[in-house]
Amino acid sequence: MPNEDHFAIIKRGVTDWNEWRLANPETKPHVTIRELGIANLRNANLESATLDGALMGADLRQANLRRATLSGAYMQFADLSQADLTGANFSGTNLEEANLEDALLQGTSFLGANLSSARLDRARGHAKFIEANLSDASLIGCDFRILNLLGGADFSRANLKKTNLTSAILMDANFEGATLIETVLDGANISDAFVYGSSVWNISTVNLIQRDLRITPMSQDERDMRKGHSLPYPSDTSKITVDNLEVAQFIYLILNNQKIRDVINTITSKAVLILGRFTPGERKDILIAMKEKLRQMNFLPIVFDFEKPTNRDFTETLMTLTGMSLFVIADITNPKSSPLELQATVPNYMVPFVPILHEGETPFSMFADLQNKYGWVLDVRTYDTQANLIRYFEEAIVKPALDKHDQLLANKMENMRSIKITEVSTRGTS
Repeated sequence: MPNEDHFAIIKRGVTDWNEWRLANPETKPHVTIRELGIANLRNANLESATLDGALMGADLRQANLRRATLSGAYMQFADLSQADLTGANFSGTNLEEANLEDALLQGTSFLGANLSSARLDRARGHAKFIEANLSDASLIGCDFRILNLLGGADFSRANLKKTNLTSAILMDANFEGATLIETVLDGANISDAFVYGSSVWNISTVNLIQRDLRITPMSQDERDMRKGHSLPYPSDTSKITVDNLEVAQFIYLILNNQKIRDVINTITSKAVLILGRFTPGERKDILIAMKEKLRQMNFLPIVFDFEKPTNRDFTETLMTLTGMSLFVIADITNPKSSPLELQATVPNYMVPFVPILHEGETPFSMFADLQNKYGWVLDVRTYDTQANLIRYFEEAIVKPALDKHDQLLANKMENMRSIKITEVSTRGTS
């Protein structure tokens, strides 16, 4: 319960309060701040104190708040720069836009606290987090630039949307279940971090050091050990690590979701890309007929219909689709149908390309060069009617494409070069 005598002393000012604390070191104060006028607590000795109520904009610079309890307090805009917050409890506290620059935060708990837009950047010194608890905290827009989070800070289930962690040291940090959306990690070090269950979208990772990121959950023994219990490292813990935060959640999903594995297997073993400009009328009918025929043969048709000239973004999308496809069917009937697209994809992907051409038409002028230079471009398949194209589709298009696919795989194996590692130094690496 709040102590009226303690409130009366702190009301007289920091000097009287500190003198009383010095004379009564065993007393643990409990004060409810009832008046916003009592906001100047700079240099105050509040060690082990319990502070309740509104401390909005309070001046707590250089204050001693070691092991203090401020859980649930309203401290928006408070200035805690250079304060000693070792072991302090800010659980559930509103510290939105508070100043924590150059504060000492060893073992400080911000469990469920709101630190949105709080200032911790190096402009005026930087906060030193050591084993800090930021689990379930809202850190939206926080500036943690050049932050030193020694000993594995706990960001589990925290919201790090748009948080700036440029050059921060986050080694062994716990990001289990954390939200990282548009988070800036440029130049940071998150090696050995736990990222199981993290949601990662559109983050910035320029020069990010990210080695041995753990994508499997902690065991209970590991959790106890991180809380300071003296336990041997559990030998039966299954650990899977990756070196890229953006692919971590994807790898975990592949390992633990049969449906996703099935999707990937379907794409890589059944996807057939159809390229061309299929204008309304006969050209569109031919596209529809080919798609239906591929479906009947248990393939996955993917259509890239160039309704208008493509830009760079379209070309990059096309290259991605080509790399995932079992083979490609390219309609080159219209001289303007797909020259740029084929020139962008054929040289870069050893994937069977089956060109089809309506009788009486001629392909674009440079197509012959692609055929002569790249062995995975098959002979042009000419057809007179849609009916005949579909009638001979399997024999003239699908089967040769699959045969070429198998041939390319065989060639890769046959042409594999090898050399003993003991001979590299004398023979070179060629």
